[in-house]
Amino acid sequence: MTPLDIGRVVREAREQKGLSQDELAATANVRTKFLAKLEDGDTSGQVAKALAVLDSLGIKVSLQPPGGAD
Repeated sequence: MTPLDIGRVVREAREQKGLSQDELAATANVRTKFLAKLEDGDTSGQVAKALAVLDSLGIKVSLQPPGGAD
C-alpha cells in the first residue's frame, strides 16, 4: 500500500459519488489543497508517515472501494 494507491482509491470513490474535490473536502472537514495532494499520492503528508510506521510494524493495510468485491 502506497500513498499513490490511497489517492487512486479516494479519487475513484469521490468520482463515483459525483463529488467535486471542494464538496468532499467540505464534507470531510479538510482543505481542498490537502485532498488534491492526497489524490495525487503526495508523499510529503501524514499519510506516507503513517504507512511507514505501519509497514515497520508489519501491519498490512488494504482498501476496498465502495461497491468493491468482498
